[in-house]
Amino acid sequence: MAKIRVSYEYSEAEDRSIRLGLFLIACGVLSLFILCLCWLNPALQSLRSRPANCTVLSVRRLDERFECVFTCGADCRGTSLYPCLQIFVNNSASGAAALLHYDEQQLLLNPKCSYVPKCERDNQKMREEILRLQHYWSEEGSNQSFTCFFNPQRRPDDVLWQRSHDASVFLHCVLWPMLSLLVGTLIVLLTVCARSLAVRAEAIQKRKFS
Repeated sequence: MAKIRVSYEYSEAEDRSIRLGLFLIACGVLSLFILCLCWLNPALQSLRSRPANCTVLSVRRLDERFECVFTCGADCRGTSLYPCLQIFVNNSASGAAALLHYDEQQLLLNPKCSYVPKCERDNQKMREEILRLQHYWSEEGSNQSFTCFFNPQRRPDDVLWQRSHDASVFLHCVLWPMLSLLVGTLIVLLTVCARSLAVRAEAIQKRKFS
């Protein structure tokens, strides 16, 4: 008995489904690479900082001012100057004095200062913000013990008040790319399986009438 051959050609709708699935797979792989490179590595560095207890030793404001760049529109850009506030704390993890920073991003932005204000055109606004922080840490914060974060391998002389990232970064870096990969793979597999079943059904139908 001759074997019945059935053409195996995808319809336009099936071809679109496969292309959509392949597009989602490619997006998942690309986004996984980009997110892991841009978010996951900095997050791992931030989460390696272990908690410690800190108490304020001294608070001082330097005479030196630092430049920052502000934007106030599409064609509006300029530079301002902000004062440098330094908060030295006693780090219980190392037993030594360390410079407190708001978070790791500000530490990398200006390792000399404890806090980098949002850049404003008006220098006075930034100065007043620094003065408020100086008053808080000199008066209220000086009598309190608080949790800070310390990374002895990277910066043993600095501590962080807050971490820049938390464990939720891992969820976002892995969940959404994997979801895109899974949906794309399911679309391709279901389309191929549906077409294969349709071809088999057509072959069986032809055998009945041959």
